[in-house]
Amino acid sequence: MTPESYAPEHFAWQYDHGVATITLSRPERKNPLTFDSYAELRDLFRALADAPEVKAVIVTGAGGNFCSGGDVHEIIGPLTKMDMPGLLRFTRMTGDLVKAMRACPQPVIAAIDGVCAGAGAIMAMASDIRIATPRAKTAFLFTRVGLAGCDMGACAILPRLIGQGRASELLFTGRTMSAEEGERWGFHNRLVDPDALLADATTLARSLADGPNFAHGMTKTQLNAEWAVSLDVAIEMEAQAQAICMQTADFTRAYDAFAARSVPVFEGN
Repeated sequence: MTPESYAPEHFAWQYDHGVATITLSRPERKNPLTFDSYAELRDLFRALADAPEVKAVIVTGAGGNFCSGGDVHEIIGPLTKMDMPGLLRFTRMTGDLVKAMRACPQPVIAAIDGVCAGAGAIMAMASDIRIATPRAKTAFLFTRVGLAGCDMGACAILPRLIGQGRASELLFTGRTMSAEEGERWGFHNRLVDPDALLADATTLARSLADGPNFAHGMTKTQLNAEWAVSLDVAIEMEAQAQAICMQTADFTRAYDAFAARSVPVFEGN
């Protein structure tokens, strides 16, 4: 993909000097997802693996809300009429969005205001960092529509963010987690004023984009890979990963800048 010319059909895209901002943009319906927007988001995050110009990604929503989940009329209704093979194609496709978000090398920042529900809560969960406003209301509400809480990786990822007991409560009850709870439990990294949300997320994204991008990608790879290995294996994986990073020019640039008492300018190689 070419970030400068990329033009999605189902959400807004802005690219500025290494920072890409994805804005879910159906504010009149609190930015729900459709079959098409799911697929386009999945394809975008897959393509980001081959877009080294993009150094950091922000995901946010328009009109004071993040995302209300799957569109009731455009997704939920049709699902009630699908056969099992069609349903499995859909659930695998939505899970592929989470896989793509986790697999892309760029840090992904969710900037969350207002409603963050269902698949919207999953997208926030799948991001690397979450910044929210006090108005954020996050709900994994699948049980409220007769479904299991085990959707799009929630039973694997959410307990790692907030703990097994808290995740169990949210996934069994489908209740709303307040912004204050989310920050206290570690789901949100911090809360900011609504007027400052996008600026705060952009400042963080810019600082990450200006950092050692190859090393950031390695960090994300290891955060994913070390979920299911022993401590001994994790330490060996990190020894190999860090040795690779020590061969990069960015590592040398950082040393040279330190020796010269200047600020390093990283180039991602």
